[in-house]
Amino acid sequence: MHITENHIKSILEKKEFSKEDITVLLQADKVQRQLIYAKSVEIKEKYIGKYTYFRGLIEFSNLCVKDCYYCGIRKSNQNSERYNLSDEQILQAVAFAHKNKYGSIVLQSGERSDKAFTDRISNLLKTITKNHNGELGITLSLGEQSLDVYSDWVQSGAHRYLLRIESTNRDLYYKIHPNDAAHAYEQRLEALCNTRRAGLQAGTGVMVALPFQTYEDLADDLLFFQNFDVDMVGMGPYIEHSDTPLFGVKAELMPLIDRFDLTMKMIAVLRIMMKDINIAAATALQAIDPIGREKAIRVGANIIMPNITPSENRKNYQLYDNKPCIDEGADDCTTCMEERIQLSGDEIGYGLRGDSPHFFNRGKSL
Repeated sequence: MHITENHIKSILEKKEFSKEDITVLLQADKVQRQLIYAKSVEIKEKYIGKYTYFRGLIEFSNLCVKDCYYCGIRKSNQNSERYNLSDEQILQAVAFAHKNKYGSIVLQSGERSDKAFTDRISNLLKTITKNHNGELGITLSLGEQSLDVYSDWVQSGAHRYLLRIESTNRDLYYKIHPNDAAHAYEQRLEALCNTRRAGLQAGTGVMVALPFQTYEDLADDLLFFQNFDVDMVGMGPYIEHSDTPLFGVKAELMPLIDRFDLTMKMIAVLRIMMKDINIAAATALQAIDPIGREKAIRVGANIIMPNITPSENRKNYQLYDNKPCIDEGADDCTTCMEERIQLSGDEIGYGLRGDSPHFFNRGKSL
């Protein structure tokens, strides 16, 4: 396909993008993509403002019942050193976030749905809300749960939920997951719907530049976000992990820099399509480019997640190889992020929860 600058400009003038339009935008070259980025920045400033919001990320456990083919903490990985932070360790990390005026935290772990786990989360949510007077926004990223569990977590203090679909192409989904009851595509979609039904700000996301993935697949992913009317998205480049089955097809992958550039275009196009949602700058971007997250902020993202997991545990929460910042302390990560975000031209929304405007604007015309 021969793409011209005028073709890109004509697409960017449209109010709605077709699948074909998105596919063209995602193939824009180094010069043409600057037009996309400029449009994305314009929309971000108008609907979000020049703010980046912190989410203190606490990866509190790498115990997981899933066996996804791409993930370093899959249950079959015998080389993964398992850990599970104590409630006290989690609450200390939360206190650090509150003291440093992070508006929000993220509790993330491997997937489990047993009652001991779900009850523990409910109790932690109640304690966090009480300890900090409800001042912290709380995002959970804890996998597929029932509607009753999501509803209980809302009652206990949760505000947002991130459940990444990873790919909306069902065939591709089963190339990166086992085709069994524990990894059912329909079950994941239903769980995502249940986050919305429970009253949570609903978030999802995909991996970009997976093996076997096409530009058309990625266009469908963006249209899925729009049609589902998500409140927030977290998506990053696929980076392989040497202890996973998918590592065997690494020869099929784009070069890392191309995966990075494609992710940046995905972020920018999504910002144009969904003007007032929250878009995270994925940590995986920094595994490719030392200032990858800041570059994502410059083209449309507005959420960044400094890792405040205890340093000794970070090396064991590696979903992919070469994860950045595993040797830094929480203070180091915060200082580093402050400097970089200010260089990107944004202001940090200290003490602000940074909820998705889309969640509150739903039903209103923009």
